[in-house]
Parts: sequence; structure tokens; C-alpha cells
Amino acid sequence: MSATKKNNSVIAICIQEPYEDGSSMDLGVIKEDELRKLHQAFITDTINHALEIPSCDILLYYIDQPNRHHLVEIVTKYLSGKLSGKSATNFKKRFKSIKLSKDPWGKRIEKVFKDCFKSGYKHVLVIGSRTPTVHSSKLDTALKMLKESDAVFGPTPEGRYYLIGMSKESRINLAEFDWKSPSIYSTVADAFTEKELAWSELEIWYCVESPDELELMVRDINQWRFEGDESTARETEIALERILAKLD
Repeated sequence: MSATKKNNSVIAICIQEPYEDGSSMDLGVIKEDELRKLHQAFITDTINHALEIPSCDILLYYIDQPNRHHLVEIVTKYLSGKLSGKSATNFKKRFKSIKLSKDPWGKRIEKVFKDCFKSGYKHVLVIGSRTPTVHSSKLDTALKMLKESDAVFGPTPEGRYYLIGMSKESRINLAEFDWKSPSIYSTVADAFTEKELAWSELEIWYCVESPDELELMVRDINQWRFEGDESTARETEIALERILAKLD
């Protein structure tokens, strides 16, 4: 599925592998095929959240391998069949999936930024595929921050990133950093500061990579439902309910 670039801003979702530089997705009893299905739901929800942001395109980057081709095909076909009305139109016009060579995480996201800037985008927001509870409001806030600064960072409690954005005028080569380092967040932020580039910071949030974070995700989803929000992380909620029912 392809999209014609019409916007200055883009949300680039980069599919992560189960084991990436410095991080892994280990959810205890949820393993193998069930873990794949849950990850698939994470990606679907992230796309849905991005679609709620007006005036930005959505790009899904993935490693050029058969299992990733299959995952992307499942997600795109599912959304194409489920979305209707304005959401379906937005998906068709604003979404595109793009292949990447298999490189370490830092090199991959550097390629994502370069590809987006080369395509003519002025503001690029990169998010991974383990963040189904990053609400559309957070993405909207990040893009607004990015239009007023050179970069925007979303830190995790572990000192890593759940989101990073840059403007075309401010380039830092992310491939040069050690993404296995537990202090990668401060290292990249310091690099921006040393070049006298302005950066903004979102609130600390989490990637779902452990049973504790899975429990935190469930609490957040339950709170949203209590408040009347029935859409945020909905696909993740459905997938997790099916998985837990099967495990029981």
C-alpha cells in the first residue's frame, strides 16, 4: 500500500525485533505465536493512534524478511478491511509500508530519518512497536513540540527512548551511538546540547518489554475504559484477552 506525500510531518513506526540492541520483549508466559499476535496488536494500535493525528503521514518500516513481510501484510489487510469512512480514507492516503535492511537498531532508525527527510518531510517522529499505550494525544504533543524545537525526546524509566523526533535542520547521526548503553538517552540529549540545538522532552513513559510493564499496560487500559475511552489500545486489549483465555 502506498501513500502520496502531502504533509510536512510524518510519524514513522519502526517494527522492532524480539531482541534488539540493549532491549528485548520478554513477557513471561506469553511466548512464540502468542507473543507474535500481541506484537501485531501493538503495531495495529500504534497505527490507529497515529491516524488520529491530522496533517501527518504514517510510515511503517520493517526488516526485509519473510516473517516481517507476513506480519505487515496481516496488519495492513486487517486495517484495510476494518476501517471505514474517514478513517479508511486517511489510511489509504496517508499510510505506507517500507522495507529496511537488517541492521542494528541505531543504524535502522538513522536510515528512517534519512529516508523521511529525503522524501521531503520537515518534521519526523520515530516510534517503536512496543508502545501500544502511547496515546494519540502524546503523538500530537510531540509533533507540536517538534515544530518549535530541533528535537523531541520521549524517555523511558530505564534511560532509553520510547519516541524520538527531529527536524530537518538539526541532524545528529544516531548510528554513531551505542544503543546497548543504559545511558543512551542522556548520551543523545547531550550531543544535541553540545551542538547548541534546542530539544524538548515528553513525560516519561514505558515500552512493554517485561511482565511488570505488561501489568502497567493493563492498568492503563482499564483506567481509559473507566473514563469512557473505548478506542485507545483496543486491539491490544482484544488480543491480550484472547491470549489469557487460551492460557487459562
